[in-house]
Amino acid sequence: MNKLIQKYDPKWIENFNKIKQELNVALFGIAYRIEHIGSTSVPGLDAKPIIDIDIIYKDNLDLKKIKTALLKIEYYHNGDQGIPKRAVFKRDGMAKHPVLDSITHHLYVCLQGSQGLERHLLSRDYFRKHKWAREKYQQMKYEIAEKVGQDKKQYAALKELTVNDFIDEIIKKERNEK
Repeated sequence: MNKLIQKYDPKWIENFNKIKQELNVALFGIAYRIEHIGSTSVPGLDAKPIIDIDIIYKDNLDLKKIKTALLKIEYYHNGDQGIPKRAVFKRDGMAKHPVLDSITHHLYVCLQGSQGLERHLLSRDYFRKHKWAREKYQQMKYEIAEKVGQDKKQYAALKELTVNDFIDEIIKKERNEK
């Protein structure tokens, strides 16, 4: 049986950079910033091997341009999945791009200053700086994966229920350190 959580792999940063390079080409001429977020962006943190990426924009005109550019490279818009000021984009599974279809990733487009974006960046930054928090979070993820028998959907649901308070605590600490 495949384990959901895998040992940290430095290739995750390389994979992010490969995807970022492709996105930079597609988004040329648009005002944006790209950030590697989530567990794969934290050196030393075991994770699901999925690269999480935020494209950050400042105004709705840039958002429209970003959406159009992503559609041209065969992403489709998948709503906000319940998080305001965030758009989720996915691959359609039909394209055969040598980078975008070979590296598993989640792509989000977030308004600068939005709560969802802030949550991503503050938690990532705190985990990068504090080994104790990284280790505690990692242990929580392993325990959840075991509890649900390595089932992806059950893992996501249980993680959402059980880890949010810890992440909220981490975010408060990061705000206080800045």
